[in-house]
Amino acid sequence: MSTTMNKYENIPAEKFQFAKRTDLSHDKKLDTKPVSYFQGAFRRFSKNKGAVVGGVVIMVLVLFAIIAPFFTPFRPAYYDMLYAYVTPRNELFVNSGINFWDGCKNKDTNYLGYMKDYALASETGREIIKNGEYTVSEDGKNYSYRYDTYYGVGFGKYKIISLEEFNAIQQYQNETGRQVLYPMVPFSERKDMLEKNKYDANIYYKVENVKASTIRPKLNQKGEIVPNYWRYEAGSPSALMPEYNSIRIEGENGITEGGKQYFYAYGRKVDGGIEVRTEYYEYYIYQHTQVLKDGIEEPSFLFGTTDTGKDIFACLAYGARFSFVFATVVAAVNFIVGVIWGSISGYFGGKIDLFMERFAEILGSVPTMIVITLLKYHMGSASQALVLFIAFFATGWIGMAGRTRMQFYRFKNQEYVLAARTLGASDSRIMFKHIFPNGLGTIVTSVALVIPSMIYSETSLSYLGIINLEAGNTTSVGTLIAAGQKSIMANAGHVAFFPCMFLVLLMLSFNLFGNGLRDAFNPSLRGSED
Repeated sequence: MSTTMNKYENIPAEKFQFAKRTDLSHDKKLDTKPVSYFQGAFRRFSKNKGAVVGGVVIMVLVLFAIIAPFFTPFRPAYYDMLYAYVTPRNELFVNSGINFWDGCKNKDTNYLGYMKDYALASETGREIIKNGEYTVSEDGKNYSYRYDTYYGVGFGKYKIISLEEFNAIQQYQNETGRQVLYPMVPFSERKDMLEKNKYDANIYYKVENVKASTIRPKLNQKGEIVPNYWRYEAGSPSALMPEYNSIRIEGENGITEGGKQYFYAYGRKVDGGIEVRTEYYEYYIYQHTQVLKDGIEEPSFLFGTTDTGKDIFACLAYGARFSFVFATVVAAVNFIVGVIWGSISGYFGGKIDLFMERFAEILGSVPTMIVITLLKYHMGSASQALVLFIAFFATGWIGMAGRTRMQFYRFKNQEYVLAARTLGASDSRIMFKHIFPNGLGTIVTSVALVIPSMIYSETSLSYLGIINLEAGNTTSVGTLIAAGQKSIMANAGHVAFFPCMFLVLLMLSFNLFGNGLRDAFNPSLRGSED
């Protein structure tokens, strides 16, 4: 004691200070707010970068399926065989000088193939050969250039139209200045050609040998294409149609030779109407803006077209919309039925579980393909989507019921469940208040994976042709992939690229998203900071 006092007395006085009230510390009250189950789940999900990226990709794909159909005038029912396999075209890249997304493709051909494209470009004034640039191999046999797949359609075959349409096109040309009709070729020279060349409206020039299998254009001394237009003398009676002349081709007053005035013929009277040469690009615009008035202003396809001329962008958007809606509905119905069935079976056990489990096993042993085949046979002309829904629902809920049953067996004998039962909680409260939330992680993950599974199954069935969803404004991603398989031989890889990329992104993102949900809804991770 004395030793302690001595130490105390040895402390200098200046070391002592009076304490202030503000210097006194007390225990502080905790101001944190309680975190709910779903708030904690959201925090854990946000820390999983892969799941977040997967969720963002899913959101983008869903928005594409919802919004994209409103931004295109095309529909899945639309098709145009002359515009089959045209390449993707974005108007922002057409005149950018970049050889990408411009509606063109690399073309390698011989001299005659090049001359055919050159002749068509000379007559129409369009850049069928982009920028007029091409390269020739050292031996002079191969020509390579960027070929415009939209303008390259040219004239196709000779077309027979009615007199009313002929006059309507002329009026349209005069009002807009856009040329649809081009001069005819003398029929006397056409009839001597082979059958495959006789009706080819792209051949407007003089040829070296009209009876040859491969037509070779005749060039003048300047190396220019020599047109072979059918003409008539002004004021003379003719079986041709003299009502219209093109200022761009003939000039305002036609052609004067030997003191006589001539005009080119833009139509020939035949049985059934008027035979004409129409540049298809302009005729397409005329048909959709003046006749059909369907909102299509010109042939421009963002993702290109299929082998039947269907717009891939529109088909993919509508197919994705159908897939999402269909898979979500099927997953929701299977979830409700499966959770109810599995919770009853797993909670009560005994004979109830034995009966319900054997029934599910018997039903689940029936292959889905047999179910679809029987439904198609008995339902006849019913909607293919309805057949698919019934087939997927018939056995789709069994997997969900099994997972739910397993979770209930896992948790129903835990201490907190026994405590709740001791305190008088009802069976329904114990099932859906205490047991179900603890098994929600696995169940939710299953639901998240059921949606891409449904989409993949539907895509596979439509790809194989077992289910045909090509009706009205409905289509399937699987149908596009099947069309893409044919396109490989036609060197049109874009047909397969876009639907396959959609499916790959969908499956990958849903797997990442589902794994994130599983971890987020796992109560054992509550409070975890990793």
